[in-house]
Amino acid sequence: MRRALLAALLLASCTGSPTREEPPFNVVIILTDDQGYGDVGCFGAEGLRTPNLDRMAREGMRFTDFYVAQAVCTASRAALMTGCYPNRVGLQGALNHQSPIGIHEDELLLPELFKSRGYATAAFGKWHLGTQPKFHPMRHGFDEFFGIPYSNDNGPLHPTMRGLPPLPLYEGERIVERDPDQRQFTRRITDHAVGFIERNRERPFFLYVPHIMPHVPVHVSDAFRGRSRRGPYGDAIEELDASVGDLLAALKKNGVDDRTMVVFFSDNGPFLSYGAHAGSAGPLREGKLTAWDGGMRSPCIVRWPGRTPAGSVCREPVMAIDLLPTLAGVIGSERPTRPIDGLDILPLLEGRAGARTPHEVLYFYAGEELHAVRSGDWKLHVAHDYLTPDAPLRSDGKPANFENMKPLGMDASGIRGIASRHGYKIGRAMPALYDLRTDP
Repeated sequence: MRRALLAALLLASCTGSPTREEPPFNVVIILTDDQGYGDVGCFGAEGLRTPNLDRMAREGMRFTDFYVAQAVCTASRAALMTGCYPNRVGLQGALNHQSPIGIHEDELLLPELFKSRGYATAAFGKWHLGTQPKFHPMRHGFDEFFGIPYSNDNGPLHPTMRGLPPLPLYEGERIVERDPDQRQFTRRITDHAVGFIERNRERPFFLYVPHIMPHVPVHVSDAFRGRSRRGPYGDAIEELDASVGDLLAALKKNGVDDRTMVVFFSDNGPFLSYGAHAGSAGPLREGKLTAWDGGMRSPCIVRWPGRTPAGSVCREPVMAIDLLPTLAGVIGSERPTRPIDGLDILPLLEGRAGARTPHEVLYFYAGEELHAVRSGDWKLHVAHDYLTPDAPLRSDGKPANFENMKPLGMDASGIRGIASRHGYKIGRAMPALYDLRTDP
């Protein structure tokens, strides 16, 4: 079924209407792992410097209310690649080396849409959508792959677990190393990305760079060790920022800078239990694995010369699921025939006057359980359990204990009190919690 759909998309690319952009523009998506909302200079970071990301924001648009679909690795990536809430595609949590599941062959992924329009495609970094051969990124639309199949702690360097197998490093579909030097991950990923840009400067390309850092165990090359005032974590962020600078420089050097969209964000918030080896959610509550904004709101920057206004800020609530339908529309690709949840946010990206979020409601899940909804400026949490670090936090890269919080639900008088003051907002948000339709 999936092959038939891809064939139809390729045929449509030959016979359908022309794209909105002539000549085709390139797209680079840079994804970091567990970087907090407060770990970018232009989002208020302290103790570390991100001059290249800050320059991206000056030359593009900063999204203050950009959400991921779930605050954990696999689920967040599944949503980005499919335009769906991860519940819809059956991928929750974080897969490991023993996980039998992965991205389903019938799902049409973002790189496949680009490939149907003649784009070169590559992914360099962490995949995390399945370990079996049928789940490999090169079976799902990528021409090239260099990286690891799951998180870098799923191996002998895990901070607390023992007996895990060697961490495999892939080049294409072949394992080329086991337990590679993690200090070199960011540099090696960057080198592959720069090489891809150089090789494809004469044709349109889609480049996906899902960095491995700063996920624990945090590693940094010798060139960046001790550069920040935030220890190994801050050093890793500064090296990632330098990687962004190298990619921007490669785009300019190869003459494609002015026709390339670059998108940067993190897959979820900081893993707070790791203390000094974790990031900062800035002013936001909690972090990774929770539906609070510290877990699900991500520092997002988009640079798109000629389309996204320089130095602009978007404060509308949007989500990573919106990238697939937006990009599909811009490059003239057919959208997936299966239902998706993302919506077109091109008017926001272009800074059009009066543009608003296309979402009446955004949903926030932890696994299969709905924890919150956001409508406009309001986010409403139902009573739910969530994990939070049990102080004191440590500075040695070992996690603090987790405490399972059980917040009290609001009683009827409390709801009535809020509703009397903000009835319209509650009236919009409450039905979303209880009337999920048959299609969450």
